[in-house]
Amino acid sequence: MVMGSLSQETEVVVVGGGPGGYVAAIRAADLGKEVVLVEQREHLGGVCLLEGCIPSKTLIHAVEVIHGAATAKKMGISFAAPSIDLAGLRSWKQGVVDGLSTGVKGLLKQRGIEVVRGRARFTGPHDLALEDSDVSGIRFKHCILATGSRPIMPFDESLGLWTSREALELPEIPPRLLVIGGGYIGLELGFVYAGLGSKVSVVELLPQLLTGADPDLVAIVHRSAKKRFESVWIESKVTRVERKGPGYLVSIEARGETKQHEFDRVLVAVGRKPNTENLGLEKTAIQLGPKGLIEVAPDCRTREPQVFAIGDIVPGPALAHKASREGKVAAEVIAGKPSAVDNVSIPAVVFTEPELAWTGLTEEEAKQKGVQVKVGKFPLAALGRARTVGSIDGMAKVIADAGTGLVLGVGLVGPHASDLIAEAALALEMGATLEDLMATVHPHPTFSELLMEAAEVAAGEPVHIFLKKT
Repeated sequence: MVMGSLSQETEVVVVGGGPGGYVAAIRAADLGKEVVLVEQREHLGGVCLLEGCIPSKTLIHAVEVIHGAATAKKMGISFAAPSIDLAGLRSWKQGVVDGLSTGVKGLLKQRGIEVVRGRARFTGPHDLALEDSDVSGIRFKHCILATGSRPIMPFDESLGLWTSREALELPEIPPRLLVIGGGYIGLELGFVYAGLGSKVSVVELLPQLLTGADPDLVAIVHRSAKKRFESVWIESKVTRVERKGPGYLVSIEARGETKQHEFDRVLVAVGRKPNTENLGLEKTAIQLGPKGLIEVAPDCRTREPQVFAIGDIVPGPALAHKASREGKVAAEVIAGKPSAVDNVSIPAVVFTEPELAWTGLTEEEAKQKGVQVKVGKFPLAALGRARTVGSIDGMAKVIADAGTGLVLGVGLVGPHASDLIAEAALALEMGATLEDLMATVHPHPTFSELLMEAAEVAAGEPVHIFLKKT
């Protein structure tokens, strides 16, 4: 541990340079505040940019290119078998990451935000000590904690199992890869490695993949996974992992029976945990909840009114866009503006094949809460644009209040679901009804028509599918 000899004072210190932290720093600076950002890593951008959503989507796109070339034969276009230059792919991915990280650095510099390297720890309600830094400490008027999260590793670390961090470095394309965890990280990386040539198997403890999304939407992704993967085990668990030569012998329990399987690599994607340890929180009034999360008010304040917390270290989905929204709110509250995280919904997106996205109330949640709803589903097979590109496995689903027609939730599975869900999020934020979606003219032929068509089904007025009168 190395500590510097210089100490500083600032109006606002932001701890963490990820999509929550750097956005908070920029917003605070734009509102006239003196800002220092403390980041432990050499590069800015946090997990999302450096070893998460950006590199994974770069690789997912590369796999989509390979898949597109393979499926083009249906259109009368043939290509030679693809040749994968792993070093070239790594270089392309890293170039994207480096370019965006450099961009973040430039944005901070343009605002006059000082970036200090080091690990921060509270020594009091208004003071931080920095380790491995040229600066010994920072005294602040306001602090925004944005320290993010890290992968959970329930197995012996000496086994050398992969987390998402190692998998995204593309060290190799293993002939046989086991993915432990059928959530969005496990499935996205499973599709990446399957597309690059690995025989991928996925094991999930719960009854369905992608817990939290409606089963009818997940079923479409599950079908695709079964086609692309070697095996998909649900309601199954890994009971033992041991080394066997250069690979692994893994015991998997399914339906009360345990079998052993051999794999060359094992990727563990069973969730993430917040980086809230060793922050010196005991020197403040801040207390951790049972999951290691910091409880905050809608304005992102902690129990220390001058300390704010955002992103993966507070309750709610651990998503980059949620962290960015919270970062803006924290900065605005510090600047004296009336701001709060009062969003109706936060979209969730999974970049599988096909993509899956949802926002607001799911049909399953409506049933659990006893909310009376109208549900409209429109299949991609009936959409002109989907037919033109040969992608017809998917659908849109609109959930609305049975009495008023108020749109309560939307689910999408299919091409561009990640982009289309933004219209749904806007509809929920603005209190749109089925009539609003139906009366909005959507350009034809596009995938955006899915929402209009599904709204028509929910309202009982479909045009492009036939519903029997009951």
